[in-house]
Amino acid sequence: MANAKKVGNLIKNARTGAGMTQEQLARKVRNCSAADISRAERGEKELTADQLKQIAKATGVTQKSLLDAAKGSVASSSKPASGALTVSMRVTATEKKLVELYRAADTQSKKNALKLLKGEGASALAEDLFTSVMDSITGKK
Repeated sequence: MANAKKVGNLIKNARTGAGMTQEQLARKVRNCSAADISRAERGEKELTADQLKQIAKATGVTQKSLLDAAKGSVASSSKPASGALTVSMRVTATEKKLVELYRAADTQSKKNALKLLKGEGASALAEDLFTSVMDSITGKK
C-alpha cells in the first residue's frame, strides 16, 4: 500500500491544484464515487489504470505521473527543498507567465491578484488604476 499512498498524494495534489472537490473529480471518472476518491487519496484504495488516466485528464496532470506512481517507479512524489509536492501539469503560455509574474510580485500585489481572480475587489483595483493614471496625467506623482 506504500504505492497507493504515493498515488493518493498525487491525486489529491492534482485535484486541489485543479480547484476541484472530490465529488467534482468523481463525476469525471467512470465507476468512481467521491468516497472512492477520498479512500484513494488516503492510500486505502487502489484505482484502475483507466481511472488514473481519467483523473489525469480531468486534473491536467500527466498520465505517466499517476501510472508510474501506481507501479512504484515515480520520483515526482518526492518533496523538493520548498516542501511542496511536485505535480506535473499542462499549462498554457499565459498561465506560465501569470505564475512568473505572481512569484515576482510583492505580498500586497499577490493578495490583490488573488482577490481579482476570485472576482473580489475588481472595482477597487479599477479605482486605483484610474487614480494612478490621473495622477500621471496631472503630474501629481
